[in-house]
Amino acid sequence: MHLELEHLTHNPQIPDSCYVDRSARINGDVRLGEHCSVWFNVSIRGDVHEIRVGERTNIQDNCIFHTSYKEHSLHIGDDVTFGHGVIAHGCTIGNRVLIGMGSIVMDGAVIADDVIIGAGSLVTEGKQIPSGMLALGRPAKVVRPLTESERALLVERAQHYMAYADAYRRVGKFTRWQDHPFK
Repeated sequence: MHLELEHLTHNPQIPDSCYVDRSARINGDVRLGEHCSVWFNVSIRGDVHEIRVGERTNIQDNCIFHTSYKEHSLHIGDDVTFGHGVIAHGCTIGNRVLIGMGSIVMDGAVIADDVIIGAGSLVTEGKQIPSGMLALGRPAKVVRPLTESERALLVERAQHYMAYADAYRRVGKFTRWQDHPFK
């Protein structure tokens, strides 16, 4: 079998305002918005389709982002928090979303704006999670609307990770993509 990996010929587009930890690996057709943070041991593979990430999104330790060959790209909105160990594969995630630790979001899934996906959840292929909801479980099911305090938490989490990246910058541990060893 011979695959044409045209996306692999692209170089990631990552603004200087983004923190990318030295242990993270990013390749192919990947674009991050301003003030994103990519933490320890994250893998973002834009080798078989495009990956687009909005502004102020934080991708915590051990997350894996990938796509489906010529089928499903990965599109992520602004102010999204990915807890440790999340796998996002060929899906669409709106703005102000929190994906809890250890969750998996599969090909073709669509998560609307202002959503919390509970830790350890499995959002199956093609599943749609409507705006303003809490969904959890394996498979993930919508359980209730978010409270006002939960909605506020969505933006607060994104702001916390911007502050973490600023703290890393102040102590000299901030890594810009241009200085990354695996660039």
